[in-house]
Amino acid sequence: AEADMELGTHSYLDRETSIILRNIAGKPSHLLTKEEQAARQKAEKIRVALEKIKEAQIKKLVIRVHMSDDSSKTMMVDERQTVRQVLGNLMDKSHCGFSSDWSLVETIPELQMERIFEDHENLVENLLNWTRDSQNKLMFTERIEKYALFKNPQNYLLGKRETSEMGDRNKEALLEEFFCGGSVTVPEIEGLLWLKEDGKKSWKKRYFLLRASGIYYVPKGKTKTSRDLACFIQLDHVNVYYGQDYRSKYKAPTDYCCALKHPQIQKKSQYIKYLCCDDVRTLHQWVNGIRIAKYGRQLYDNYQEAVKRAETAYEWSSLSSASMKSGSSSSSLPESHSNHSSQSDSGVSDIQSTGHVRSQSIVSSIFSEAWKRGTQLEEQQHTKIRTDSIRSHTLPIPPSSPQTTDRKS
Repeated sequence: AEADMELGTHSYLDRETSIILRNIAGKPSHLLTKEEQAARQKAEKIRVALEKIKEAQIKKLVIRVHMSDDSSKTMMVDERQTVRQVLGNLMDKSHCGFSSDWSLVETIPELQMERIFEDHENLVENLLNWTRDSQNKLMFTERIEKYALFKNPQNYLLGKRETSEMGDRNKEALLEEFFCGGSVTVPEIEGLLWLKEDGKKSWKKRYFLLRASGIYYVPKGKTKTSRDLACFIQLDHVNVYYGQDYRSKYKAPTDYCCALKHPQIQKKSQYIKYLCCDDVRTLHQWVNGIRIAKYGRQLYDNYQEAVKRAETAYEWSSLSSASMKSGSSSSSLPESHSNHSSQSDSGVSDIQSTGHVRSQSIVSSIFSEAWKRGTQLEEQQHTKIRTDSIRSHTLPIPPSSPQTTDRKS
């Protein structure tokens, strides 16, 4: 049985070769016989070939990403990459500001809707849902609504109809209460929304309630008790999208619309659910509530990772800027973060930068700082040697004693 387990590590080899490899494990190459060397080379060639086959089987896409300045970039992505990883590559290539709000946005012109991809999602998996003749676009742009939920949680988690202010400590406590417990708490969102009737351009009002398992509504003549609620849609296999100009397309009562659909639905379908809110605040509350019910703690983790990356990128930029400004001066220090923070529309400071940092300047700044520290350390050592030398000539040396010897030893 043990032999079979050891052979399992080379399961792609024939039994004879596997036995030889097991017997020569750890044996120096110069002590191997020709047969043993041949077995080792065979195993290595097969291993390399299998790795190449595995690499070739990975799905890869060449995509075009549209930028906010109407330009576009072409890049290759594979099925192992998350949206966060692709965003990182785009930010590095574009030398854009350091903000957690940078997003990849899917726009579907035929359905007049768009969605901000979540950072943990697999990009290729989503793009493979597009049809071959699709007019869809992938946009790289800043969207403050992506993480406004975590910057001002009191406006999204408490079910209030009006905006309010809250101190930073209270915000942190509120986020911990909702996202850091044993299970994520879905905000209690409910109220009257407009529902588009199937196949028609007419809308009717219903009373909807958000729950962890989905969205429910109160049938006519019923109450809001759980036993009377009817399931409108479950959230496991649908995404929430912002509607665009539904007032013109579907005669919506307002401009504040959203839609729920399966990601594979790319054309007009009876399985797309359309909702309309009375104001933009209600729309954002529902969209973010649905995101929380669907993704839970993962959303908070995404936000923390995005902030961490923005802060790290800013620190690199500050170090580079400080090194370039200092020149030959050894007393310059990186500027404070507060000098470059700007207030966003959501009332929370986002880390920004006005300069574009290239990898060459970053490497040179690191080298400059290291050289400076090395020079200072060398001067300190020379000063210490001179001081010790002066003391040895001016101070009497006390006679050695057993106690002194013990301490030195």
